[in-house]
Amino acid sequence: MDEKIGFIGLGIMGQPMAGHLVDAGYPLAVYDVRPEAVAVLTRSGARPMASGCEVTEWADIVITMLPDSRDVEEVYLSKGGVLDGIRPGRLLVDMSTISPQVAVKVADEAASRECAMLDAPVSGGETGARNAKLSIMVGGERQVFDRALPIFGVLGKATYCGKSGAGQVVKACNQVQVALTLIGMAEAMVLGKKAGVDRAVVLDVLSAGYAQSRVMDARGGRLVDGDFQPGFRSHLHLKDLNIIREAARAYECCLPGSALAHSLYTAMQANGWGDLDHSAVVKVIELLSNSAEGA
Repeated sequence: MDEKIGFIGLGIMGQPMAGHLVDAGYPLAVYDVRPEAVAVLTRSGARPMASGCEVTEWADIVITMLPDSRDVEEVYLSKGGVLDGIRPGRLLVDMSTISPQVAVKVADEAASRECAMLDAPVSGGETGARNAKLSIMVGGERQVFDRALPIFGVLGKATYCGKSGAGQVVKACNQVQVALTLIGMAEAMVLGKKAGVDRAVVLDVLSAGYAQSRVMDARGGRLVDGDFQPGFRSHLHLKDLNIIREAARAYECCLPGSALAHSLYTAMQANGWGDLDHSAVVKVIELLSNSAEGA
């Protein structure tokens, strides 16, 4: 494998993703603001770098996995950032979940430096990252997507969504659907409980019928047990819902269900539940229904 890859952002998702690339035989350089995160990948065979700009100078392909839109703008556009002095021909792949408008802005700036860029947010959470089973939604030029496809194949399954920003739009659509499915499941559980029906029975029946979903399969049992150890933290889903609100304004969409989800996840944050799994939205429904004495 001749192309050298740089990876910036070694958090819960980024660290296992970078690890898969090392295991696949790619020459890999890594950078994160936390030296301990870099050390983990260094022990696996990656090359440590002192800055994002240093990663860019070394790598042919640069991948970023960052928390939010402002972080992506900072890493790419600031003095000493990825695009500061970048050589033409580099491929940039941002796998963060950010605003589609910011994705387009950064891609346009990369194009002005004669570099191609893809927005490639993922779904699947920490489990998907560790198992290399991520769903990857990609925006940008089709031929650029084709160039990156072998790398995406190491991390999961990639789908080409369209022009720059389209990957982020599809990720926003995904997060709308997941949030509303979680809220529907939470309401069903609270209604059943208040009517005296065991939650496990409600889950069993719904899972066998038309209401069944992958979200229910993944989170239903934990909701019944009141186990809200994070697979995907609620404050991160609230971040995504903020992105969805921004996209709704930009594209003039009326998304009333998403507005409700935003209010409920804001209430989670206000009640100190932001670090719980996003299925813990049931706690807000319980609170509003005077049914918060336990799962």
